[in-house]
Amino acid sequence: MDDIKKSIIDDTISDSNSDIQSFNPGSGHEANHTSDEIEIVSRIASNVDQNDPNNVLHRLETLSVQLSNVTTRDTFTIDPDDFDLAQLLKGHLKNSDRGNVKLRSTGVLLHDAAIIGVDRSATFAPTFGSTLNIPSKIISGLHSRAEKPFRRIVNRVNAVVKAGEMCLVLGRPGAGCSSLLKSISGEGLDQYEGTEGSITFDGVTQDHMLKHHKNDLIYNPELDVHFPHLTVQQTLRFAIGCKVPNTRVNAVTDNATVKQYVDFKTDMLATIFGLRHTYNTKVGNDFVRGVSGGERKRVSIAEALAADAKVYCWDNATRGLDASTALEYASAIRVLANLLDATNFVTIYQASENIYEKFDKVLILYEGRQIFFGPIHDAKPYFENMGYECPQRQATPEFLTAITDPLGRTTKPGYENKVPRNAVEFENYWHKSPQFQKLSEEIAQNEKSFAGSDTEDLFFESSKIEKSRVHSTFTVSYAEQLRLNFVRAYQVALGDLSYLSTQIISDIIQALITGSLYYNIPNTTSGAFSRGGNLFFCILYYSLAGLASVSNSFQKRPILLKQKAYSFCHPSTEFFASFIVDAMFKMLGIVPFIIINFFLAHLKRDAGNFFVNFLFVILSSFSMNAFFQMIAIFSPALSIANSICGLLTLAAICYSCFMIQLPSMHPWFKWINWLNPIRYGFESIMVNEFHHVNMTCSKIVPSGSGYEGVSVANQACVSVGSVPGSIFVHGDKYIKAAFDFSFMHLWPNFGILLSMLIFFLAVSGIASEIMTADSAGFDVLIFKKTKETRKILAAQRQSATDPEKPELEYASVSTDIEKQKETTNKVFEGLGSKDLFLWQHVDYDVTLKTGEVRRLLNDVQGYVKPGTLTALMGESGAGKTTLLNTLSQRIDTGVITGDMLVNGRPLDSSFKRKTGYVQQQDVHFSELTVRESLRFAANLRRSRSVPEAEKYEYVEQIIDILSMESYSDAVVGQPGFGLNVEQRKKLSIGVELVAKPSLLLFLDEPTSGLDSQSSWSIVKLMRDLANAGQAILCTIHQPSAVLFEEFDRLLLLRKGGHTVYFGDIGEHSKILLNYFEKHGARKCLNEENPAEYILEAIGAGATASSNQNWGDVWLGSEECASVTAEITQLIKDSSINHSEENPEMKKTFITPYYYQLLLVTRRVGTQFWRDPTYLISKMMLMILAGLLIGFTYWDAGNSIVGMQNVMFSMFMSVIISAPLIHQIQARALESREVYEVRESKSNTYHWSALLFAQFINELPYHLLFSTIFFISFYYPAHRNYDSYTVGSYYLFYCIMFQLYFVSFGLWIVYMSPNLPAAAVLVSLFFAFMIAFCGVVQPPSLMPGFWTFMWKTSPYTYFIQAFMILSLHKLKIRCKKSEFITVQPPNGEICGAYLDHFTKVSGGYINNPSATSNCEYCQYSVGDQYLATVDIKSSYLWRNFGFMWVYISFNLFAMVSCFWFFRVRKGSTIDIKSIISKFQKVSKK
Repeated sequence: MDDIKKSIIDDTISDSNSDIQSFNPGSGHEANHTSDEIEIVSRIASNVDQNDPNNVLHRLETLSVQLSNVTTRDTFTIDPDDFDLAQLLKGHLKNSDRGNVKLRSTGVLLHDAAIIGVDRSATFAPTFGSTLNIPSKIISGLHSRAEKPFRRIVNRVNAVVKAGEMCLVLGRPGAGCSSLLKSISGEGLDQYEGTEGSITFDGVTQDHMLKHHKNDLIYNPELDVHFPHLTVQQTLRFAIGCKVPNTRVNAVTDNATVKQYVDFKTDMLATIFGLRHTYNTKVGNDFVRGVSGGERKRVSIAEALAADAKVYCWDNATRGLDASTALEYASAIRVLANLLDATNFVTIYQASENIYEKFDKVLILYEGRQIFFGPIHDAKPYFENMGYECPQRQATPEFLTAITDPLGRTTKPGYENKVPRNAVEFENYWHKSPQFQKLSEEIAQNEKSFAGSDTEDLFFESSKIEKSRVHSTFTVSYAEQLRLNFVRAYQVALGDLSYLSTQIISDIIQALITGSLYYNIPNTTSGAFSRGGNLFFCILYYSLAGLASVSNSFQKRPILLKQKAYSFCHPSTEFFASFIVDAMFKMLGIVPFIIINFFLAHLKRDAGNFFVNFLFVILSSFSMNAFFQMIAIFSPALSIANSICGLLTLAAICYSCFMIQLPSMHPWFKWINWLNPIRYGFESIMVNEFHHVNMTCSKIVPSGSGYEGVSVANQACVSVGSVPGSIFVHGDKYIKAAFDFSFMHLWPNFGILLSMLIFFLAVSGIASEIMTADSAGFDVLIFKKTKETRKILAAQRQSATDPEKPELEYASVSTDIEKQKETTNKVFEGLGSKDLFLWQHVDYDVTLKTGEVRRLLNDVQGYVKPGTLTALMGESGAGKTTLLNTLSQRIDTGVITGDMLVNGRPLDSSFKRKTGYVQQQDVHFSELTVRESLRFAANLRRSRSVPEAEKYEYVEQIIDILSMESYSDAVVGQPGFGLNVEQRKKLSIGVELVAKPSLLLFLDEPTSGLDSQSSWSIVKLMRDLANAGQAILCTIHQPSAVLFEEFDRLLLLRKGGHTVYFGDIGEHSKILLNYFEKHGARKCLNEENPAEYILEAIGAGATASSNQNWGDVWLGSEECASVTAEITQLIKDSSINHSEENPEMKKTFITPYYYQLLLVTRRVGTQFWRDPTYLISKMMLMILAGLLIGFTYWDAGNSIVGMQNVMFSMFMSVIISAPLIHQIQARALESREVYEVRESKSNTYHWSALLFAQFINELPYHLLFSTIFFISFYYPAHRNYDSYTVGSYYLFYCIMFQLYFVSFGLWIVYMSPNLPAAAVLVSLFFAFMIAFCGVVQPPSLMPGFWTFMWKTSPYTYFIQAFMILSLHKLKIRCKKSEFITVQPPNGEICGAYLDHFTKVSGGYINNPSATSNCEYCQYSVGDQYLATVDIKSSYLWRNFGFMWVYISFNLFAMVSCFWFFRVRKGSTIDIKSIISKFQKVSKK
């Protein structure tokens, strides 16, 4: 509301009874040119009673209705009686001083504006093979640089749009509409090769606007991206909070607070767009349940309006909105233009006549070329005079768009050879027209009038009052942005309780396990290693846990880029705020972890020691988390980020000084140690724990039988850091000798860690500010490389270099249309079914989190007869998609009651397969081509008795009917780099058609996001299907009058899921219109669209209402009684006449399981091959990790330290499985989501086929890459090269270990709700397994209770196998520093003195003939060390059998958990519901 006030106030209103005058909106440049009646509205808003804020909302709704019908062509006078001004002003205090508010507005001038980009309209899909073909890539790279093909995405556009005007930009998808809007708003210009011409804003250059006033230029993208776990209210409040002006003149009340401003404006936007009932509902996305698609679009619009810009560029903003809401959107933008003098450019693909009338001017693009610009009422006559005619009842915007479609435009008789045929000819015709000459004169006059204008001064003065910093593009201060992001990050975290609870619970579980594993560590030398292992494990666990933050960074990246473009906040503020909130919630897990572990493990019981331990674990954890997020920000893709983080994690763990100590580090990698945060954290907690500690010696040399009376002076402790003649080892000496650590480093390490944390945060903050979107520009088709596609690409490149070449000859167009009709009729012959689907008394109830039961469908009934096309309509949120999902058996929550019958009988298990369902979201596998996607569906959704050749022939016919031949071998790809919106929608329809649904075809918004011509082709296709006998039920939002007449019957719903009408539409909609007119609706005019008329009549829309309840009218009507009687009779007749169907049709899956598994495995294999980023990332991770480990432990040798390093090298070789599992899970989750959203609903194949296919296809690449890893790691670090040892090691690592962790990773991801939760679970389970494998805690020191876990951990048997193969029969030779020095009694030689001890305890004497300084080595052969950790060489092949057991268990668990959590929908612990129940019990 404050925006309205600020934009219409320039000086103080001194008299509340100002005269009412007329005004011409948009005619003035500054806001003080507006009239007194606008000031009256401002005064109404500024004097709102705080106890009745809805009063002004109601008044402004009334004003909106009037102002939404006013354009800059009209004159408008406010009637005071409509506002009941006396009543509004009565009782309010006099107006406060309004202050000296400077307002700004601007028009836009485009003079020969052009956008130039590299012509990548088509390219070949990269594969793993092509990526590895390095010579070919180098040659093609050099060639492409030398001959880079350029293309004008937008060519020489001219326009003048004044302040307060609305310009409609029309064109088919790919015409350059989005690129033009982006160029006007300055969005993504750096991603193009260049621009030409000029774009100015009332004399101010675009460069200057982008530098100083970017906040006034907004581009609203077509796709809706929001934080899915935020509620609608939270989303809007954040947006508005970021745009609170410094001076809030007369906002809600005089001197309004920030809260009052945000509250009122949130309510205002939510009221305008009908969102108040969704305040506490999550926004959601395609995979998180939230508001409906139409409501989500309204949230996007409201969020953009909160930006308070002066120039808006709306890219297909009505996509997904019903006709009534789309009209209300256009009306709201009209009000915005009238009241705020905002300039608006809008692309709408399916604009109705009513929406068209809201605009002032229209600009039409044809393949990037401008073919018209001018007032909206001049456009139609321009093309009619050219020689084209508008078909009867076709809306003007449909006609204008059809002009750019050779198949859609209609030429007047006699003009066939006179009219322009292609984009170039249309452009030339435009440049020669009188309209263009007039526009050129207007541009020249505009440039002259604004030369030296005070526009920039006005902007500057306005910014001084509005912004905290004048030259900043952001409204609120950096500190306020940080606060707002902090609140939002907190809300996001609480919104995703499943992830948060998983994280906290896993931390507590891990603390209990770790603490009890190291329970009561003795203060002896034998416990020194365990003590260090416990402390290292604390650091290791939270280092691995930080990997979970990587996927989160990528999920929110597009949201941050959008909000940065809106000038809401610096991306760095979001990064810092989310990091702080994430740290706070991590503390909920770290605090209990440290407390539990500290006391269970019996670490040094000292308050100072505890808090120092606590400090450094937290600091190390935060540093690694910041480090991972920094890598994520710099990485272009998630798989790349996972690879880099995985490799660097491996290096950080390896060079933490626990896995390899400083004295053993080789110089080529030693520098990593000094850059490693974990190293400083580990050193600090180690020196803190061992400082001033005297450890009792656990093993003395010599001791035991025969040495009872030996003096201590003739004994020594077997421990690093021991002193001859002492049975104690000082902690400081131990850590100095073993690790080269010193207590003097404690607080310097704190400074270093803190500096690293600050550095990582600073770099991440800076990087987040400069990050850009991945791509921009026009859609790029990506083809599978074949002979045919090579020809297609060559032809496209030829046409790109020859723009004068006509696109289609007129005769060929007519021939193609006739040919298509013949093909359509032939293909659809025999497609019809005699089965009748009907439903009666259908209710659907859901239980909200508050416990309230909400009814979404209320006593809905109807039927779909074979050969009929039934439309399902209603406003957004009326329950259209809900009813469609209910009828198609796609609802798995809530309670459904009522009857749904086929031929009078209940639905059986084959119903899903006998029906087709085209979803509103076009969800497909991005790596497959169009033809491959269709063939896959045909193979698995049609009987095996149908020959494959016949299926493929039908696929080709469907491709031909849907006009997909030109891109049938193009891969689906991602939006912007693959199929465009129209092509994806056609593929969605094609996937269902190739299945030949025998019963019914459901379509949910099949025309959403398409232009009018594409929509017509889709509806015409549905009409042809119905004519062939197919039964079709279709939801549709914005049908034109022409499209609406193609439907036979209508089911109309209102909010709450109530039926308003069900019955025939009739010729020219007569039956439908007669019903509404008969029951009190106004008469529908001949020129009106019946679809829009009925929605208006029932009060559909965000702010519309009706004076009667049309749901009750329907229930009491004769038509309702007639429908009820008809349904009853249909049930009776169809059940009697029904004949038994083929038993094969009753099966849930029509193809056998082995065939499903074969095809799904083949498809997943194709996906892998065409995802080189994933495979290259995996390969590089294993190659670099192998080299890192191999050269870290280079030539480990056969000393005790060398033997220990060999063991740690094995440990590191299994640690690498953690980042590899993260990669596997990200890839698997994409396939799971597509399966669950689309394929599972149609019973295409059994869910287990996907699981096993994913597992099978991972194995060949892991076998190949692990072989490379093995070569890189084994040969540098090991000395035993005999064929048996090398071959066995290869078997255990490259085959068995790969089978194990691949199956383990898939098991975890298939039972997890999302990727972050899977990452947390992997960290928990992985830490669990490596903790009990015997490396960081020897089995002999494990509490008796946990020894079974050492035997249960699968990594135990892998580590044992590797150690047996590496150490069995290995002759040990101690280094000089490893010998234990013992002084023999006087007169004895070392050999005689220690001979008995070495025979009993093992080891050897290095100088047996010496009489002093006896050098004892505790091991003489590797088997002696193996015995100390309970490993025998005979265990090798026993472990091989155990490994198969674990692999089999993983596969079994993978299938079982997927069934329980994803199929049966079993749930994990719901923390929120537990708290709620506890509160209820407490109250009682």
